[in-house]
Amino acid sequence: MTATQLLERTSLFLLDLDGTVYLGERPIGDMRRTLARLRGMGKRLVYLTNNSSKTEAQYREKLKRVGLWEEGDGVYTSGMAMAEYLNTHAAGKPIYLCATEAVRDEFRAAGIVLDDHSPEIAVLAYDVELTFGKIREFDRLLRRGLPFYATHPDDVCPTADGSMPDVGSFLAMFGRSSRRTPDVIVGKPYPFMAEGLERRYGIPRSAMCMAGDRMHTDIRFANNSGIMSVLVLSGETTAETVKSFPDTPDLVLSDLNQIFN
Repeated sequence: MTATQLLERTSLFLLDLDGTVYLGERPIGDMRRTLARLRGMGKRLVYLTNNSSKTEAQYREKLKRVGLWEEGDGVYTSGMAMAEYLNTHAAGKPIYLCATEAVRDEFRAAGIVLDDHSPEIAVLAYDVELTFGKIREFDRLLRRGLPFYATHPDDVCPTADGSMPDVGSFLAMFGRSSRRTPDVIVGKPYPFMAEGLERRYGIPRSAMCMAGDRMHTDIRFANNSGIMSVLVLSGETTAETVKSFPDTPDLVLSDLNQIFN
C-alpha cells in the first residue's frame, strides 16, 4: 500500500507515543506540522498507548507541553480500556487494582468499585509506585484464585535514560511466584482496545490506521484487529529487526513525517 492510498482510506489515525510522535520530551522531526496536515485533511487523531501508569489527563497535559495536542484529539490508554472492560464484563464487582494513585482515581471516576479488602478480581496496571507490600498482597490474591486481569503485556517501558521494567516483567514475576498468567489482557496487541475505539468514535476499523514503532504490540494489534498499519523506524524497531517478526505492516516509514514525502 502506498502512503497516498493509506491516507485516502484512513479516517482515524491511532498514534503510539514514545518512539512514534516523540522521544521523551522532544517531538520527532517536524511532527507538529505533520499532525497539523493530517488534521487539515479531516483526519481524527487518537494517541493510543499501552502505558497505564498515567491518566488521560496526564497524557493530555504532556502532549500540550510538547506542542502535539489540539482540541479534537483524543487519548486512549490500556488503563481506560480496562475500566471499560470491567464496566462491560464485571459491572459492580469489587476490584483490587494495583496502580498509581492517579490511575486508581481515574478508575473510581469511571465507576469501578475498588476494594482492597474483599475484592473479586485482581487487576494489574503499570504501577510505578509499586511497593513490596503491594506485590505481596497481589500475589496472595492470585494464589487464592481470583480472576487475574492485566492492562498490557509490555516487558519494558522506554525512557530517556534506558528502559524500565513494565507490566510484562511484573507478569513474569507473578508467574514464578503464583504460577498464574492473566485471564485477560486488554492492551495491544489484543483487540479489546479496537472494540473500545469503535464504540467511542463510531468509525469502523477498516477506516483506522495504527502508527507505531513496535512490531509485537502496535503492528500485531493492527493485524489482530483488522486495522491498517504504519511501522515507523524512529523508535524500537529497525529495518533489520523487522524481518524477525511474522507481522506485516501496510507501510514502513523512517518516521511518521515521511507519510507526506
